[in-house]
Amino acid sequence: MGIFSSIMDKLRHHAGGGAQQAAPQTTQQGAPAQQQQFQPASSQQSSSAGGQAPLQNVDVGAVLEQLAQKKGGGGNYRESIVDLLKLLDLDSSLDARKNLAAELDVHEGQSGTAEQNIALHKAVMRKLAENGGKVPDSLRH
Repeated sequence: MGIFSSIMDKLRHHAGGGAQQAAPQTTQQGAPAQQQQFQPASSQQSSSAGGQAPLQNVDVGAVLEQLAQKKGGGGNYRESIVDLLKLLDLDSSLDARKNLAAELDVHEGQSGTAEQNIALHKAVMRKLAENGGKVPDSLRH
């Protein structure tokens, strides 16, 4: 399993466990429609580009914000690939970032430089959006 797949899995898992349940369900008629939108993200096994189930309607910004609150801030996950990976409890080592760069075809800057790390963060957010995740502009910088 690639690192990007792990990122998607973590977001799906946390969206299924917390972000969706945090939304108030005030009407019986509105709640089932919302649940139907979110269920495929955590249970659907159909493939998209790369063989992964898409992040259908997963609010990436909300999931990351909730994780950051639980962990006391989350560092600078909005801009830093290292902090983003740490927030998701994934390996943020140079080797892991080299593998992620190869996986996402990111070639900006030397391995481990700020230039490459920024490009990696942008590539991850772009790829999450391509896979159905709701990525706010504030994370796409």
